[in-house]
Amino acid sequence: MAKHGKRYRAAAQKIDREKRYPVDAALGVLVEAGGATKFDESVEIAVRLGVDPRQADQNVRGTVVLPHGTGRSIRVVVFAKGEKAKEAEEAGADVVGAEDLVKKIQEEQWLEFDTAIATPDLMGQVGRLGKVLGPRGLMPNPKVGTVTFDVAKAVREVKAGKVEFRVDKAGIVHVAVGKRSFGAERLTENVRALLGTLVRVKPAASKGQYLQSIAVSTTMGPAVRIDPLEIRVGAA
Repeated sequence: MAKHGKRYRAAAQKIDREKRYPVDAALGVLVEAGGATKFDESVEIAVRLGVDPRQADQNVRGTVVLPHGTGRSIRVVVFAKGEKAKEAEEAGADVVGAEDLVKKIQEEQWLEFDTAIATPDLMGQVGRLGKVLGPRGLMPNPKVGTVTFDVAKAVREVKAGKVEFRVDKAGIVHVAVGKRSFGAERLTENVRALLGTLVRVKPAASKGQYLQSIAVSTTMGPAVRIDPLEIRVGAA
């Protein structure tokens, strides 16, 4: 077992590892406990869902606009031509291209971006990047609004804090919900936005308790557990 440093141990002493806190209290404890490092750590949430991801009708995937963003600069590429390319550039896209961008990613394995958006007419070409972008969760998808002719709106939403989430093979959703410097209030609003969205997209095929466990943690710090029953009764 890895040994933790002094900062981690000091933070862990302020957290009751057996307790399940209300959302606002959990974020308050997390911020008050301090980080295990001197840099401004990211705050992440892990939500275990009562679903079987192997079943198509229990796959949980979607997007949510975090009220305060994630605290990091999101690099956006857009596959578009002509007027749509211009709209994407004016909306703040970091890189815009068509066949040239597809070629760059294919031949150079260039992946210096966080989100990819594409107009529907270019998906035939972008589809060739499936083996490169798919495993990294970067493939544009109409279900989450990244395949659209309204590229300007899509770019602005991503830059404003729109994040994608999807359940992994273990039935867990992992999302970065901000930085420790945000403070408890802003982090709480971000977490509630995410949890509220997860509740709304609950698959009809999911039986039993849907939100099974919830934990928030900083990049290098100990986790704080949130009471999932609070969310189930509408507190999100």
